[in-house]
Amino acid sequence: MTLDPLTDEQREIRDLIRELARERIAPRAAEIDKSAEFPWDVVELFRDHEVFGLLQEERYGGLGASALTTLVTIEEISKVCATSALIIAAQELGSLGLKLAGTDEQKQRFLPKLASGEWLGAYALTEPGSGSDSAAMRSEARRDGDEYVLNGSKRFITNAGVAHLYTVFAKTDPSAGHAGISAFVMEADAPGFEVGRIEPKMGIKGSTTGEIFLNDCRLPAANLLGEEGDGFRIAMRILDRSRPGIGAQGLGLAQGATDYALEYAKSRETMGKPIAEHQLIAAMLADMETKCEAARGILYKCGQLIDEGAEGSDLTKISAMSKLYCTDVAMEVTTDAVQILGGYGYISEYPVERMMRDAKITQIYEGTNQIQRLVIAREMLRENRAFLLAGVG
Repeated sequence: MTLDPLTDEQREIRDLIRELARERIAPRAAEIDKSAEFPWDVVELFRDHEVFGLLQEERYGGLGASALTTLVTIEEISKVCATSALIIAAQELGSLGLKLAGTDEQKQRFLPKLASGEWLGAYALTEPGSGSDSAAMRSEARRDGDEYVLNGSKRFITNAGVAHLYTVFAKTDPSAGHAGISAFVMEADAPGFEVGRIEPKMGIKGSTTGEIFLNDCRLPAANLLGEEGDGFRIAMRILDRSRPGIGAQGLGLAQGATDYALEYAKSRETMGKPIAEHQLIAAMLADMETKCEAARGILYKCGQLIDEGAEGSDLTKISAMSKLYCTDVAMEVTTDAVQILGGYGYISEYPVERMMRDAKITQIYEGTNQIQRLVIAREMLRENRAFLLAGVG
Protein backbone atom coordinates (compact mmCIF):
# COMPACT_ATOMS: atom_id res chain seq x y z
CA MET A 1 0.00 0.00 0.00
CA THR A 2 1.32 3.43 -0.95
CA LEU A 3 1.94 5.74 1.98
CA ASP A 4 1.35 9.41 1.28
CA PRO A 5 0.74 12.63 3.22
CA LEU A 6 -2.55 13.44 1.50
CA THR A 7 -5.63 14.46 3.45
CA ASP A 8 -8.95 12.73 2.88
CA GLU A 9 -10.07 15.68 0.74
CA GLN A 10 -6.91 15.51 -1.37
CA ARG A 11 -7.35 11.77 -1.88
CA GLU A 12 -10.91 12.38 -2.98
CA ILE A 13 -9.75 14.93 -5.56
CA ARG A 14 -6.99 12.55 -6.67
CA ASP A 15 -9.49 9.74 -7.19
CA LEU A 16 -11.82 12.00 -9.18
CA ILE A 17 -8.96 13.19 -11.41
CA ARG A 18 -7.75 9.59 -11.81
CA GLU A 19 -11.19 8.48 -12.97
CA LEU A 20 -11.49 11.41 -15.35
CA ALA A 21 -8.04 10.69 -16.78
CA ARG A 22 -8.64 6.98 -17.28
CA GLU A 23 -12.14 7.23 -18.70
CA ARG A 24 -12.01 10.41 -20.77
CA ILE A 25 -8.37 11.30 -21.51
CA ALA A 26 -6.63 7.92 -21.89
CA PRO A 27 -8.75 6.97 -24.93
CA ARG A 28 -7.64 10.22 -26.62
CA ALA A 29 -3.94 10.05 -25.80
CA ALA A 30 -2.71 8.13 -28.84
CA GLU A 31 -4.72 10.28 -31.25
CA ILE A 32 -3.48 13.51 -29.65
CA ASP A 33 0.08 12.26 -30.17
CA LYS A 34 -0.60 11.12 -33.73
CA SER A 35 -2.41 14.25 -34.91
CA ALA A 36 -0.10 16.68 -33.07
CA GLU A 37 -3.09 18.99 -32.70
CA PHE A 38 -3.84 20.96 -29.56
CA PRO A 39 -6.59 19.07 -27.67
CA TRP A 40 -9.28 21.70 -27.20
CA ASP A 41 -11.69 18.92 -26.21
CA VAL A 42 -9.49 18.17 -23.20
CA VAL A 43 -9.48 21.87 -22.30
CA GLU A 44 -13.28 21.80 -22.44
CA LEU A 45 -13.28 18.69 -20.25
CA PHE A 46 -11.16 20.50 -17.68
CA ARG A 47 -13.47 23.51 -17.84
CA ASP A 48 -16.56 21.36 -17.33
CA HIS A 49 -15.06 19.62 -14.31
CA GLU A 50 -13.52 22.79 -12.81
CA VAL A 51 -10.01 21.37 -12.94
CA PHE A 52 -8.54 24.80 -13.73
CA GLY A 53 -10.23 26.08 -10.57
CA LEU A 54 -7.91 23.92 -8.45
CA LEU A 55 -5.11 26.37 -9.23
CA GLN A 56 -6.77 29.55 -7.96
CA GLU A 57 -8.12 30.95 -4.71
CA GLU A 58 -11.86 31.00 -4.07
CA ARG A 59 -11.98 34.82 -4.14
CA TYR A 60 -10.91 34.68 -7.78
CA GLY A 61 -13.40 32.02 -8.77
CA GLY A 62 -11.25 29.00 -8.01
CA LEU A 63 -11.56 26.11 -5.59
CA GLY A 64 -8.65 27.14 -3.39
CA ALA A 65 -6.79 23.83 -3.60
CA SER A 66 -3.21 23.45 -2.39
CA ALA A 67 0.04 23.23 -4.31
CA LEU A 68 0.27 19.58 -3.32
CA THR A 69 -3.17 18.94 -4.81
CA THR A 70 -2.04 20.59 -8.04
CA LEU A 71 1.00 18.29 -8.20
CA VAL A 72 -1.16 15.23 -7.60
CA THR A 73 -3.52 16.38 -10.37
CA ILE A 74 -0.66 16.73 -12.87
CA GLU A 75 0.74 13.36 -11.79
CA GLU A 76 -2.54 11.52 -12.31
CA ILE A 77 -3.21 12.99 -15.75
CA SER A 78 0.40 12.34 -16.82
CA LYS A 79 -0.05 8.64 -16.14
CA VAL A 80 -2.21 8.48 -19.28
CA CYS A 81 -1.32 11.61 -21.32
CA ALA A 82 1.56 13.97 -20.66
CA THR A 83 0.28 16.49 -23.21
CA SER A 84 -3.03 16.84 -21.36
CA ALA A 85 -1.24 17.18 -18.03
CA LEU A 86 0.91 19.94 -19.48
CA ILE A 87 -2.24 22.01 -20.03
CA ILE A 88 -2.62 22.17 -16.23
CA ALA A 89 1.09 22.67 -15.55
CA ALA A 90 1.27 25.50 -18.11
CA GLN A 91 -1.85 27.12 -16.65
CA GLU A 92 -0.19 27.20 -13.24
CA LEU A 93 3.05 28.52 -14.75
CA GLY A 94 1.16 31.25 -16.58
CA SER A 95 -0.75 32.22 -13.40
CA LEU A 96 2.07 32.32 -10.89
CA GLY A 97 3.40 35.75 -11.84
CA LEU A 98 0.03 37.27 -11.04
CA LYS A 99 -0.39 35.23 -7.86
CA LEU A 100 3.06 36.16 -6.56
CA ALA A 101 3.50 39.74 -7.74
CA GLY A 102 0.18 40.98 -9.10
CA THR A 103 -1.76 43.86 -7.61
CA ASP A 104 -5.31 43.30 -6.40
CA GLU A 105 -6.56 45.03 -9.54
CA GLN A 106 -4.46 42.80 -11.80
CA LYS A 107 -5.62 39.68 -10.01
CA GLN A 108 -9.26 40.69 -10.27
CA ARG A 109 -8.83 41.41 -13.98
CA PHE A 110 -7.17 38.17 -14.98
CA LEU A 111 -7.31 35.34 -12.43
CA PRO A 112 -11.06 34.61 -12.70
CA LYS A 113 -10.67 33.95 -16.44
CA LEU A 114 -7.75 31.62 -15.73
CA ALA A 115 -9.67 29.92 -12.91
CA SER A 116 -12.59 29.08 -15.20
CA GLY A 117 -10.35 28.00 -18.07
CA GLU A 118 -11.93 30.63 -20.31
CA TRP A 119 -8.36 31.85 -20.81
CA LEU A 120 -5.17 29.81 -21.04
CA GLY A 121 -1.88 31.18 -19.75
CA ALA A 122 1.74 31.05 -20.90
CA TYR A 123 5.18 32.02 -19.59
CA ALA A 124 7.57 33.78 -21.97
CA LEU A 125 11.13 33.95 -20.65
CA THR A 126 13.32 31.92 -23.04
CA GLU A 127 14.80 33.53 -26.15
CA PRO A 128 16.78 32.16 -29.10
CA GLY A 129 20.05 33.20 -27.45
CA SER A 130 18.90 33.18 -23.85
CA GLY A 131 17.81 29.97 -22.19
CA SER A 132 19.57 29.09 -18.97
CA ASP A 133 21.26 32.52 -18.97
CA SER A 134 18.31 34.89 -18.62
CA ALA A 135 20.60 37.92 -18.17
CA ALA A 136 21.49 37.53 -21.85
CA MET A 137 17.93 38.25 -22.98
CA ARG A 138 17.65 40.90 -25.66
CA SER A 139 13.95 41.78 -25.46
CA GLU A 140 13.49 45.35 -24.27
CA ALA A 141 10.64 47.39 -22.82
CA ARG A 142 10.59 51.19 -23.05
CA ARG A 143 8.24 53.41 -21.05
CA ASP A 144 6.17 55.72 -23.26
CA GLY A 145 3.72 57.74 -21.20
CA ASP A 146 1.05 55.41 -19.83
CA GLU A 147 2.35 52.49 -21.88
CA TYR A 148 5.35 50.23 -22.32
CA VAL A 149 6.63 49.45 -25.81
CA LEU A 150 8.16 45.97 -26.07
CA ASN A 151 10.48 44.71 -28.79
CA GLY A 152 12.08 41.29 -29.09
CA SER A 153 11.24 37.63 -29.48
CA LYS A 154 10.75 34.55 -27.33
CA ARG A 155 11.24 30.90 -28.22
CA PHE A 156 10.10 27.46 -27.01
CA ILE A 157 7.01 28.99 -25.43
CA THR A 158 4.46 26.41 -24.27
CA ASN A 159 0.91 27.34 -25.32
CA ALA A 160 2.17 29.77 -27.98
CA GLY A 161 -0.79 30.61 -30.18
CA VAL A 162 -3.43 29.15 -27.85
CA ALA A 163 -2.78 31.21 -24.72
CA HIS A 164 -4.85 34.29 -24.03
CA LEU A 165 -2.48 35.72 -21.41
CA TYR A 166 1.33 35.69 -21.37
CA THR A 167 3.73 36.52 -18.55
CA VAL A 168 6.50 38.24 -20.52
CA PHE A 169 9.97 39.34 -19.44
CA ALA A 170 11.95 42.17 -21.03
CA LYS A 171 14.74 44.53 -20.05
CA THR A 172 13.73 48.01 -18.98
CA ASP A 173 17.41 48.73 -18.32
CA PRO A 174 19.53 46.82 -20.86
CA SER A 175 22.78 47.77 -19.11
CA ALA A 176 21.86 46.30 -15.71
CA GLY A 177 21.95 42.53 -16.36
CA HIS A 178 19.56 40.60 -14.13
CA ALA A 179 18.62 43.80 -12.31
CA GLY A 180 17.34 45.34 -15.53
CA ILE A 181 14.70 42.70 -16.24
CA SER A 182 11.01 43.51 -15.70
CA ALA A 183 7.88 41.36 -15.89
CA PHE A 184 4.58 42.11 -17.62
CA VAL A 185 1.23 40.47 -18.23
CA MET A 186 0.28 40.64 -21.89
CA GLU A 187 -3.00 39.79 -23.54
CA ALA A 188 -2.82 37.92 -26.83
CA ASP A 189 -4.59 40.72 -28.70
CA ALA A 190 -2.00 43.32 -27.70
CA PRO A 191 -1.00 45.45 -30.73
CA GLY A 192 2.39 44.37 -32.04
CA PHE A 193 2.17 40.82 -30.67
CA GLU A 194 2.64 38.02 -33.21
CA VAL A 195 2.92 34.23 -33.00
CA GLY A 196 5.61 32.68 -35.19
CA ARG A 197 6.62 29.11 -35.96
CA ILE A 198 5.05 26.26 -33.98
CA GLU A 199 7.73 23.61 -33.55
CA PRO A 200 7.29 19.95 -34.57
CA LYS A 201 8.52 17.85 -31.65
CA MET A 202 9.62 14.39 -30.58
CA GLY A 203 7.09 14.23 -27.74
CA ILE A 204 4.22 16.11 -26.08
CA LYS A 205 3.10 16.64 -29.65
CA GLY A 206 -0.36 17.98 -28.87
CA SER A 207 1.08 20.89 -26.90
CA THR A 208 2.02 23.96 -28.91
CA THR A 209 5.64 25.07 -28.53
CA GLY A 210 6.55 28.11 -30.54
CA GLU A 211 7.99 31.56 -31.12
CA ILE A 212 6.38 34.84 -30.27
CA PHE A 213 7.41 38.25 -31.57
CA LEU A 214 7.05 41.66 -29.95
CA ASN A 215 7.14 44.34 -32.63
CA ASP A 216 6.56 47.71 -30.96
CA CYS A 217 4.09 45.79 -28.81
CA ARG A 218 2.19 48.23 -26.62
CA LEU A 219 1.05 47.34 -23.11
CA PRO A 220 -0.65 49.56 -20.53
CA ALA A 221 1.75 50.59 -17.76
CA ALA A 222 -0.75 48.92 -15.41
CA ASN A 223 0.37 45.55 -16.83
CA LEU A 224 3.78 45.78 -15.17
CA LEU A 225 4.19 43.11 -12.49
CA GLY A 226 5.84 44.52 -9.39
CA GLU A 227 8.33 47.30 -10.04
CA GLU A 228 10.78 47.86 -12.86
CA GLY A 229 13.79 45.60 -12.26
CA ASP A 230 11.81 43.00 -10.29
CA GLY A 231 11.53 40.63 -13.25
CA PHE A 232 14.39 38.27 -12.52
CA ARG A 233 13.35 37.83 -8.89
CA ILE A 234 9.76 37.20 -9.99
CA ALA A 235 10.91 34.70 -12.62
CA MET A 236 12.95 32.72 -10.08
CA ARG A 237 10.12 32.69 -7.53
CA ILE A 238 7.81 31.40 -10.24
CA LEU A 239 10.21 28.64 -11.25
CA ASP A 240 10.69 27.52 -7.65
CA ARG A 241 6.95 26.78 -7.61
CA SER A 242 6.46 25.58 -11.19
CA ARG A 243 9.40 23.19 -11.55
CA PRO A 244 7.77 20.66 -9.21
CA GLY A 245 4.88 20.57 -11.71
CA ILE A 246 7.29 19.22 -14.32
CA GLY A 247 8.50 16.78 -11.67
CA ALA A 248 4.89 15.68 -11.27
CA GLN A 249 4.61 15.22 -15.03
CA GLY A 250 7.75 13.06 -14.97
CA LEU A 251 6.51 11.03 -12.01
CA GLY A 252 3.16 10.41 -13.71
CA LEU A 253 4.89 9.21 -16.86
CA ALA A 254 7.12 6.90 -14.83
CA GLN A 255 4.26 5.45 -12.79
CA GLY A 256 2.03 5.05 -15.84
CA ALA A 257 4.80 3.20 -17.67
CA THR A 258 5.49 1.01 -14.63
CA ASP A 259 1.84 0.09 -14.28
CA TYR A 260 1.55 -0.80 -17.97
CA ALA A 261 4.79 -2.80 -18.00
CA LEU A 262 3.67 -4.72 -14.91
CA GLU A 263 0.36 -5.76 -16.46
CA TYR A 264 2.11 -6.75 -19.67
CA ALA A 265 4.73 -8.78 -17.78
CA LYS A 266 2.01 -10.63 -15.88
CA SER A 267 0.29 -11.73 -19.09
CA ARG A 268 3.21 -12.26 -21.47
CA GLU A 269 4.66 -15.77 -21.15
CA THR A 270 8.02 -17.19 -22.17
CA MET A 271 9.53 -20.53 -21.23
CA GLY A 272 6.31 -21.64 -19.62
CA LYS A 273 5.68 -18.75 -17.23
CA PRO A 274 4.89 -15.02 -17.18
CA ILE A 275 7.95 -12.89 -17.82
CA ALA A 276 7.24 -11.09 -14.53
CA GLU A 277 8.38 -14.26 -12.78
CA HIS A 278 11.77 -14.27 -14.51
CA GLN A 279 14.30 -12.78 -12.13
CA LEU A 280 15.77 -10.19 -14.48
CA ILE A 281 12.35 -8.76 -15.39
CA ALA A 282 11.18 -8.93 -11.78
CA ALA A 283 14.26 -6.97 -10.71
CA MET A 284 13.58 -4.30 -13.33
CA LEU A 285 10.00 -3.93 -12.16
CA ALA A 286 11.13 -3.69 -8.54
CA ASP A 287 13.62 -0.95 -9.38
CA MET A 288 11.02 0.95 -11.40
CA GLU A 289 8.52 0.89 -8.57
CA THR A 290 11.12 1.90 -5.98
CA LYS A 291 12.26 4.86 -8.06
CA CYS A 292 8.65 6.03 -8.50
CA GLU A 293 7.99 5.83 -4.77
CA ALA A 294 11.20 7.69 -3.92
CA ALA A 295 10.35 10.39 -6.48
CA ARG A 296 6.85 10.74 -5.04
CA GLY A 297 8.30 11.28 -1.57
CA ILE A 298 10.48 14.23 -2.55
CA LEU A 299 7.81 15.72 -4.84
CA TYR A 300 5.08 15.64 -2.19
CA LYS A 301 7.48 17.08 0.38
CA CYS A 302 8.13 19.99 -1.98
CA GLY A 303 4.38 20.53 -2.39
CA GLN A 304 3.95 20.59 1.37
CA LEU A 305 6.71 23.18 1.77
CA ILE A 306 5.10 25.44 -0.84
CA ASP A 307 1.78 25.15 1.01
CA GLU A 308 3.53 26.03 4.27
CA GLY A 309 4.83 29.24 2.69
CA ALA A 310 8.47 28.27 2.30
CA GLU A 311 10.66 30.84 0.57
CA GLY A 312 14.28 31.32 -0.38
CA SER A 313 17.04 28.74 -0.45
CA ASP A 314 15.14 25.92 1.23
CA LEU A 315 12.41 26.01 -1.40
CA THR A 316 14.85 26.60 -4.26
CA LYS A 317 16.86 23.52 -3.31
CA ILE A 318 14.02 21.03 -2.88
CA SER A 319 12.24 22.40 -5.95
CA ALA A 320 15.34 21.73 -8.06
CA MET A 321 15.78 18.31 -6.42
CA SER A 322 12.19 17.28 -7.11
CA LYS A 323 12.37 18.38 -10.74
CA LEU A 324 15.76 16.72 -11.22
CA TYR A 325 14.99 13.39 -9.59
CA CYS A 326 11.44 12.90 -10.84
CA THR A 327 12.34 13.63 -14.45
CA ASP A 328 15.51 11.52 -14.44
CA VAL A 329 13.34 8.72 -13.06
CA ALA A 330 10.84 9.35 -15.86
CA MET A 331 13.49 8.79 -18.53
CA GLU A 332 14.98 5.73 -16.81
CA VAL A 333 11.67 4.05 -16.04
CA THR A 334 9.98 4.66 -19.40
CA THR A 335 13.07 3.29 -21.15
CA ASP A 336 12.92 0.18 -18.96
CA ALA A 337 9.21 -0.18 -19.73
CA VAL A 338 9.98 -0.23 -23.46
CA GLN A 339 12.63 -2.88 -22.79
CA ILE A 340 10.20 -5.08 -20.85
CA LEU A 341 7.72 -4.99 -23.72
CA GLY A 342 10.51 -5.88 -26.14
CA GLY A 343 9.57 -5.40 -29.78
CA TYR A 344 6.04 -4.42 -28.80
CA GLY A 345 7.44 -1.58 -26.72
CA TYR A 346 8.98 -0.04 -29.81
CA ILE A 347 5.79 0.21 -31.85
CA SER A 348 3.19 2.92 -31.49
CA GLU A 349 0.34 0.50 -30.83
CA TYR A 350 1.57 0.37 -27.25
CA PRO A 351 1.78 3.55 -25.12
CA VAL A 352 5.21 3.11 -23.55
CA GLU A 353 7.10 4.36 -26.61
CA ARG A 354 5.02 7.56 -26.45
CA MET A 355 5.73 7.83 -22.73
CA MET A 356 9.46 7.49 -23.37
CA ARG A 357 9.37 10.25 -26.01
CA ASP A 358 7.31 12.48 -23.74
CA ALA A 359 9.63 11.86 -20.79
CA LYS A 360 12.69 13.31 -22.52
CA ILE A 361 11.43 16.89 -22.54
CA THR A 362 10.87 16.84 -18.78
CA GLN A 363 14.65 16.70 -18.34
CA ILE A 364 15.03 19.81 -20.51
CA TYR A 365 12.32 22.43 -20.07
CA GLU A 366 11.84 24.76 -17.10
CA GLY A 367 15.56 24.47 -16.47
CA THR A 368 17.66 21.59 -17.79
CA ASN A 369 18.63 18.96 -15.27
CA GLN A 370 22.23 20.11 -15.59
CA ILE A 371 21.08 23.51 -14.34
CA GLN A 372 19.15 21.84 -11.51
CA ARG A 373 22.34 20.14 -10.37
CA LEU A 374 24.15 23.48 -10.36
CA VAL A 375 21.32 25.05 -8.34
CA ILE A 376 21.37 22.23 -5.78
CA ALA A 377 25.15 22.37 -5.43
CA ARG A 378 25.07 26.17 -5.07
CA GLU A 379 22.56 25.92 -2.25
CA MET A 380 24.63 23.19 -0.57
CA LEU A 381 27.71 25.40 -0.64
CA ARG A 382 25.79 28.13 1.17
CA GLU A 383 24.81 25.82 4.02
CA ASN A 384 26.77 25.58 7.24
CA ARG A 385 27.15 21.92 8.10
CA ALA A 386 30.26 22.20 10.24
CA PHE A 387 28.33 21.03 13.30
CA LEU A 388 27.88 17.65 11.65
CA LEU A 389 31.63 17.14 11.81
CA ALA A 390 31.91 17.80 15.53
CA GLY A 391 34.04 15.12 17.15
CA VAL A 392 35.18 13.65 13.84
CA GLY A 393 38.94 13.18 13.88
